[in-house]
Amino acid sequence: MLFRETILVTGFPGFLATRLVEKLARSEVQFFLLVQPQFVEQAMEEAAAISEATSTPLECFSIIEGDIREPHLGASEEDLEAIRREVTSVFHFAAIYDLGIDRDSAIAVNVEGTRNVNELVGEIANLRRYNYISTCYVAGERTGRILETELEHSAGFKNFYEESKYLAELEVERLKEKLPVTIFRPSVVVGDSESGETAKYDGIYYLIQYLRKAPIFLRILNVGNKRVRLNLVPVDFVVDAIAALSSDEDAEGKTLAIADPEPLTTSEIFDAIAYSLTGRKSEFAPSVALTKWFLNTSISPVITGLPHYGVPYFFIEQEYDTAVADELLKKHGIACPPFSSYVGNLIDFVEENPEL
Repeated sequence: MLFRETILVTGFPGFLATRLVEKLARSEVQFFLLVQPQFVEQAMEEAAAISEATSTPLECFSIIEGDIREPHLGASEEDLEAIRREVTSVFHFAAIYDLGIDRDSAIAVNVEGTRNVNELVGEIANLRRYNYISTCYVAGERTGRILETELEHSAGFKNFYEESKYLAELEVERLKEKLPVTIFRPSVVVGDSESGETAKYDGIYYLIQYLRKAPIFLRILNVGNKRVRLNLVPVDFVVDAIAALSSDEDAEGKTLAIADPEPLTTSEIFDAIAYSLTGRKSEFAPSVALTKWFLNTSISPVITGLPHYGVPYFFIEQEYDTAVADELLKKHGIACPPFSSYVGNLIDFVEENPEL
């Protein structure tokens, strides 16, 4: 078959990567999907499902067995030559997203792995765009408003996930001088705004699961914070934004915060969830100091489900400027929906799939 475009995707069959492939799938587009050996069978099933859902011929999807931690991504020389010769666009999703990850593992995958991807990207003959998926949390311990044009800082990090993604983004940033690069920084990704579908329950889902235990009783005491905003984005918005801007010439060379321009405070998020569950909001709020103390006690994870490494995200006063991304997305008719418009769909999915 003759293809108009050939796309290399790392991190398949991860949730974001799989959704993006489905979004971009069509008969004139070829996909090279880099897959770790242990996920090959799952990747083949996902590719077949995408093929059927989008009426895209199955031969448009090629599984390349490899690992970004390995030199040349652990791929065969035949596959590497096909990548260098045929690929026109790259989407680098592969990373460890676990907030509790140890430093050696985080560096091996997120930093060294990205260096290996960068090296191969530099060898692609007809590259139109290298799309790197970073995170808003490269901002680490910085406070206040974070601009899309800002990266380097010495404020420190809450965990090795943040540090490793920061170091990886530095590596990709340096490529902007010689390659067509776009860096995407999603904030906290939650389920689909319409179906509620997600791949795992963490982040805001700890609060959803906590309130679901006894909603009428637990909604009375708001454990949120009126000064801290937690930036949430539904996965469909993230995928739509990346898909649209990955081929937008005006996005080349840019770093874009794929975030909610008007995020709610954690107190408002608590009330939005409580209202969706019970039709009523909270009535009282303990002091911020008391809430923070309790969430860091040994018994808190048992009661709330929130692990200690997730606690800092509910207390850091950090906001992400989205001016550049918003301006570019406007012409594509894409905007982040408000949390209140889809929180009910997230809860419905959790209730239908309690043991995801």
